[in-house]
Amino acid sequence: MKEQALPLITFYKGWEAYQRNLVEIIAPLSSEQLALPAPSHQWTIGMLAQHIVANRVWWFQVWMGEGSPDLAPIAHWDPADEVEQPPLTAAELVAGLESTWRMITDALTRWTPADLEHVFQPPAALKEEEREYFPPVSRQWVIWHVLEHEIHHGGELSLALGSHGLPGIYGNI
Repeated sequence: MKEQALPLITFYKGWEAYQRNLVEIIAPLSSEQLALPAPSHQWTIGMLAQHIVANRVWWFQVWMGEGSPDLAPIAHWDPADEVEQPPLTAAELVAGLESTWRMITDALTRWTPADLEHVFQPPAALKEEEREYFPPVSRQWVIWHVLEHEIHHGGELSLALGSHGLPGIYGNI
């Protein structure tokens, strides 16, 4: 009897809940609230959210070739990107979270544990000086890195929101 490999989405259900929480805290924010400073950063609340969304495209699309080409401009939402991005509205950020989440779930639904070992070479889009910081990485590493990146910056986002009396990822805990 052939063993059936479960899709990776089976093991990442918690990430889906985290995604919902991100959407719920960003959606009601006004432009003024998105412009509030994040105490642990030089960035604003909106910039932190933009960074989370951009990182998804950077790793899933630029590195692993996932998602629609229509998502490519989102990689430039990162405040650290060379292409300066004007502040986005809550609706734009939510749309970015939702479209990039579809990209992630489509991939996790298709991939199985056997796919985790695939190694990706640094993308051609990297500049020569960036190549020394980005060695080849496995799909497993990329998935974990994007998830831990979201947890890290989601914590910063929650701290920033809470410092301004707004609910964070887990409410007003």
